[in-house]
Amino acid sequence: MFSFFKRFKGSKESDSAADESLAAQDAAAPEAAPVPSAEAAVPPATSTIIEPQQPEPAPQDAALDTIEIVPPPVQDAGAKRTWLTRLKSGLSKTSSSLTGIFVGTKIDEELYEELETALLMSDAGVEATEFLLESLREKVRSERLTDPQQVKTALRTLLVELLKPLEKSLMLGRAQPLVMMIAGVNGAGKTTSIGKLAKHLQSFDQSVLLAAGDTFRAAAREQLAVWGQRNNVTVVAQESGDPAAVIFDAVGAARARKIDVMMADTAGRLPTQLHLMEELRKVKRVIGKAQDGAPHEVLLVIDANTGQNALTQVKAFDDALGLTGLIVTKLDGTAKGGILAAIARQRPIPVYFIGVGEKVEDLQPFSAEEFSDALLGG
Repeated sequence: MFSFFKRFKGSKESDSAADESLAAQDAAAPEAAPVPSAEAAVPPATSTIIEPQQPEPAPQDAALDTIEIVPPPVQDAGAKRTWLTRLKSGLSKTSSSLTGIFVGTKIDEELYEELETALLMSDAGVEATEFLLESLREKVRSERLTDPQQVKTALRTLLVELLKPLEKSLMLGRAQPLVMMIAGVNGAGKTTSIGKLAKHLQSFDQSVLLAAGDTFRAAAREQLAVWGQRNNVTVVAQESGDPAAVIFDAVGAARARKIDVMMADTAGRLPTQLHLMEELRKVKRVIGKAQDGAPHEVLLVIDANTGQNALTQVKAFDDALGLTGLIVTKLDGTAKGGILAAIARQRPIPVYFIGVGEKVEDLQPFSAEEFSDALLGG
């Protein structure tokens, strides 16, 4: 992994014991206090704990460290070139359109019109496109730019400024466990992103537990179990039934085992399926009953290839759940990339990670400068 981190010593949070439903399955789990709401009540032994083939080491009592996962300013030169090459390759469809505009031309209205078309075709959307063009015109006037390459550099600066608010660190160690609820529509790469993220977090010495909360799709549970075995991570699953109950059990197991991060997979659904969106709200409420203050992160996985539909998903899921971050996937050849500009302009939710391929190392923290350079062929 290419990320680096900063550590800040903090005081260890005192966690209550795990719920009684897992006491018979995990000898380390002390008795839990009664659940205050019937909505969160879980019948005993409802879920199956899929242990990794290699047992995880017993956790050691120690003060919690707050870990900040950020885009690295310095990387191994070879690793950085490889990552930037993959990112540029993934965004080549847009970069080829944009860079060609500034070659062998002059600064006139035709250039702005071509730039407007290219930005709209990149999925930047009308609002972000108008914002960038108006800002660019003003910058060209105020700085008296006369060379098309200067205009391209000015556009790169404006794009970085627009995307910079999306570049926010994922802070770990704020609670034990840190509970992350992962949402997204089917096909966005949600379950795969969870597996990759688990591996990424392990590189920061974080213990991880996964909850197979997508009980509506059998393949999702099996897929998550495969990632659990691959990463040597325990998965809490259930053949069928209430996804909230599975995730409730998983929070209890994570607390009992002193796991650092618990990630909950949830059923993929379209934001137009109102009754299923309500099910997601229920899951979030139940997580809060299983642990005060949880979920600490509510992430949405979006497919960059879906264009403006991705922005619609961001708005709908944010309205329903209160998103704290995004994972943008499939920036690997056919995606246009401009959707991040649309998100930055209309719903600036942090983009914690972007994915440019199938390998674990292809999921990396988002950098506004790296992304802008790749988009503009820099």
